[in-house]
Amino acid sequence: MANTFKNYTSASVGTGATTTYTVPSSTTAIMMGCNLANRTTSQIAVDVQVAGVYLVKGAPIPANSALGVLDGKIILEAADTVVVTSDTASSADVIVSVLEQT
Repeated sequence: MANTFKNYTSASVGTGATTTYTVPSSTTAIMMGCNLANRTTSQIAVDVQVAGVYLVKGAPIPANSALGVLDGKIILEAADTVVVTSDTASSADVIVSVLEQT
C-alpha cells in the first residue's frame, strides 16, 4: 500500500461549482487541509462540499484574506469530490491537501 502526500489547487473559483479534487479509483484519501484565499478587495462567501455534503456553506472571507475550513481530518473514498463555489466571480483560490493511499 503506497502513501502519497499531494496538493490539489483551483485558481479563481467563481459562482460555478468547481471540483478541486476527485479521489482516484482504488484509492482512499485523507483530507488534511482545505484552504481558501480571497483574491478580491471585497468580502466573499464560499461553499465547500465533500462527497455532496456541505463542509461549510456561505463562509465569509474578508477582502485579501484566507480561511482554513478543515478542523481535523476527513476520510474520502474513491470517486468522492471536493467542490468549491463562491458568491463572486473569479474570487477564490483553493488548496486541498491529501494523503492518498493506494
